[in-house]
Amino acid sequence: MTQSCTIPRGIRLNNPGNIKESPGDKTQWQGERATDDDPVFEEFVSPEAGIRALTRILLSYQRRYGLNTVAGIINRWAPGCENDTGSYIAHVASRLGVTSDQAIDLTKADTMAGLVEAIIRHENGQQPYAREVILAGVGMGLGSA
Repeated sequence: MTQSCTIPRGIRLNNPGNIKESPGDKTQWQGERATDDDPVFEEFVSPEAGIRALTRILLSYQRRYGLNTVAGIINRWAPGCENDTGSYIAHVASRLGVTSDQAIDLTKADTMAGLVEAIIRHENGQQPYAREVILAGVGMGLGSA
């Protein structure tokens, strides 16, 4: 088995939230790779850049759509047509130590970092990054808000 088969795609692409490319969308994320080899998922130059993008999306869910619970956020992030959203919500809420319908404040770095870590673990089956990497990406995402 080659290394590329053992490392989850999201980790290989520095896109640990598994952010999909939107068809026809020409958005260039800060830190997006110049080459675009994966036809489905965004690719980033570093884990921090991928975590920054994930943070920006999650923050927009709270600001633009008023989503401030794990259930609301994950229902939008991982729709039921593609995911077992119920188990995803339960996993993330458990990791955060909150109920699925408890309000959380994503503008707080520790809260966002916990949410990001739980999403990374669920999306990839692992969360391989040091806390400093998570906080650096989250800080980039929150700092430029």
